[in-house]
Amino acid sequence: MHCRDLSRVALTLLAALVGAQVFVWLRTPIPWMLGPLLVTALASVLGAPTRSAAQLRNVGQWVIGAVLGLYFTPQVGALVLGLWWAIALAVLWALAQGALLSAWLEHRHAADGARGASQSWRATTYFAGAIGGASEMTLLAERHGGRTDWVAAAHSLRLVLVVLTLPFAMQWAQSHWNLQVDARLLPVPAPSHMGGLLWLALATAGGAAVMVWLKRTNPWFMGALLVSMGLTLLGLEGSSVPVGLSNAAQLLIGVSLGVRFQREFIHTAPRWLASMAMGTGVLMLLSMGFGLLLAHATGLNPATLVMGTSPGGIAEMAITAKVLQLGVPVVTAFQVCRLVAVLVLVEPIFKWCIRQDRAA
Repeated sequence: MHCRDLSRVALTLLAALVGAQVFVWLRTPIPWMLGPLLVTALASVLGAPTRSAAQLRNVGQWVIGAVLGLYFTPQVGALVLGLWWAIALAVLWALAQGALLSAWLEHRHAADGARGASQSWRATTYFAGAIGGASEMTLLAERHGGRTDWVAAAHSLRLVLVVLTLPFAMQWAQSHWNLQVDARLLPVPAPSHMGGLLWLALATAGGAAVMVWLKRTNPWFMGALLVSMGLTLLGLEGSSVPVGLSNAAQLLIGVSLGVRFQREFIHTAPRWLASMAMGTGVLMLLSMGFGLLLAHATGLNPATLVMGTSPGGIAEMAITAKVLQLGVPVVTAFQVCRLVAVLVLVEPIFKWCIRQDRAA
């Protein structure tokens, strides 16, 4: 990275830090992620030379993955395992959400599809509507001849809209309703000490390195999460992660989301982005209803299930659950299983649909 790029990264981080402090002062939910996200997004849209380093984003995901894994005590693991049927329903719901959003985009932009190749346009709307795995869905769209710029823009917009709205809705619900979280899902106070923190860092970095070598999705987050989770489930006492380090990781993730909204982003098919925004809004409302039904069936906090079934990203939804103390292990388990299912099933389903169309 050149000196000019380094200075842009440093100035972006400085602006993000100011944004975080302002949001802390305003007492908004997840201020260390929302503040940097909004400040960098606004600056980017206005043409400021913002920049995020991929290495810093990876560090942020690594820290957050390690933090979330510490919630999975043996008792919590047994509780989450008992929710296998609810997680399975949530996976089916995620696939249904993707199908609904894809159908909406295809319907709204039928004229655009008529001007292009049938399979190419089908790939664009299908992979743009899939819930989860933004980078992977963009690559799959490219493999099947879809518009990668439209797919990437759709996922960026969906993710940011969920991150900007759901935390405020959950904070409002907490302040107006008596939402009791299962005590087993609340964080257990643990001391932070340098020796344990160093071992946790080395172990989770090793897990991330293995995931990178295996070319898995979200390797820095998933690798750290799985190792930290495994150690905690085995009852190996380590060190908690300092709050300041967790806040810094949220800031880095917020910046990585905000810089996606460069000035060119607004000019990427405005009608397409408007359709995606409308579809995302409807999905959030439907997910809220689905989450409430699951909460009634499981007896868990409604906000926890709404977060777990929302069409957001794993790290972002888990961070929200952590800050608002809304059952991090359940939210993480639901979101992780959804992501795995989407990555495994979305392309085979698409190929099957194409074969059915050709046979008809």
